[in-house]
Amino acid sequence: MESLRTQGFVVKYLGVQDYERVFAAQQQFTRNRLAQDADELWVLAHPPVFTLGQAGKPEHVLDAGSIPLVRSDRGGQVTYHGPGQVVVYTLLNIRRLNLTVKSLVTSIEQSVIDYLGGLGLQAETRIGAPGVYVQQQKIAALGLRITRGYSYHGLSLNVAMDLAPFDRINPCGYEGLEITDLKRQGVDCTVAEVEVGLTQALITRLKARAGQGKSGLTTQGAVL
Repeated sequence: MESLRTQGFVVKYLGVQDYERVFAAQQQFTRNRLAQDADELWVLAHPPVFTLGQAGKPEHVLDAGSIPLVRSDRGGQVTYHGPGQVVVYTLLNIRRLNLTVKSLVTSIEQSVIDYLGGLGLQAETRIGAPGVYVQQQKIAALGLRITRGYSYHGLSLNVAMDLAPFDRINPCGYEGLEITDLKRQGVDCTVAEVEVGLTQALITRLKARAGQGKSGLTTQGAVL
């Protein structure tokens, strides 16, 4: 594990980690953190796993087969994590960053768009369907949990994956949604390169958006 501090964020590069173990660690970190604690970004990958959001509908899992299915407390429906994908978990003090839930989502999505633009790809978002798309195909997924003004979970970006498992689900609850990755878009880069570049783009965007809105987060357990 490599850990470094940059621009007020602690960034931890964790390698390949079991989903349920990291899920529990995020909950514990968020439950125990103090207002003055630094925000952290956990950068990692998971072995093959399907995850279903808190309000996710099991019928969107068409055929999990031998791939584990884990119920999560993030927002959203079902997605797939596996080798060749970069996951960044955003353990943030939303109030201190002065972000609303909406501006946090926008910042995360825009950071992916910024990063992909630097790689020569034109990416976009869709109204009502969080995530980032290239040529109408989804390349990055987003799901968050926010409680007491703290966020966890985050985003995943497909780099060079076996995309077949996505055929076993309705990705993010959308039947027939096409999934892509950087390799299929003609971008040749390593997972390690994406980890560093994407994380820096995320930090830059969060810093840029901080202070532009009032958080107003007073409810417990708000879920996106």
